[in-house]
Amino acid sequence: MIVLPAGLYSEMMAHCLRGLPEEACGLLGGHGDVAEVFYPAGNEARSARLYTVEPKAHLLADRDAEERGMAVVGVVHSHTHTEAYPSPIDVDQAVDPSWHYLIASFCRVMPSLRSYRIVGGAAEEEELRIVATMGGTGGLHG
Repeated sequence: MIVLPAGLYSEMMAHCLRGLPEEACGLLGGHGDVAEVFYPAGNEARSARLYTVEPKAHLLADRDAEERGMAVVGVVHSHTHTEAYPSPIDVDQAVDPSWHYLIASFCRVMPSLRSYRIVGGAAEEEELRIVATMGGTGGLHG
């Protein structure tokens, strides 16, 4: 399971929407199964069908999370033409089995967001809980 504050959810979805027609991406900082910070990143692939988190954005997210006593706990990216399910490329590119892999889909009128754990080449959906009780996100912007 991953827990997201409602404000973080809104920030992530807005970033993904702004990225259209290309896939958008970003990283999540937090503790284990609780995301506390969203780090928007550019999609180095500049594609509507795949994403690559810009290396500099990844480095800055790692450093900021560490300074806050957190870690990068996951990645978010959007699907512009398909449902919120990991593609074979998404599974192949999964870098850390402890991460949460969130996918926002914009292929329907109402966007959707789902989360997965990807271990050993297999994607398994996990519960995604959005809560209103946590504070602001305070991530890096720009």
